[in-house]
Amino acid sequence: MNEKGFTMIEMMIVLLVVSILMIITIPNITKNQGMIRNKGCNAYINLVQAQVEAYKMDNGTSSNPSMDDLLTEKYIKSKTCPNGDLLEVSASGEVVLVP
Repeated sequence: MNEKGFTMIEMMIVLLVVSILMIITIPNITKNQGMIRNKGCNAYINLVQAQVEAYKMDNGTSSNPSMDDLLTEKYIKSKTCPNGDLLEVSASGEVVLVP
């Protein structure tokens, strides 16, 4: 008989291969979550810094806006990084993490 289909052994081998691949990849993904969040925070700091400069140009001022000003005027959507750290604009105009 020549029936088309998978045998039980073939299905078990496929499941074994998929399981091994999952065992290898899941720990690597969870291990790198912190690094991914930190890179997201660094990118968000750069974005907020650019929005500080855009706020200054739009309003024709040289004084630094507060995070609340940027939020109210919809230059940014959040005062926190993706990892949950709070941001503020320093007196020198730099966007920094609040300790």
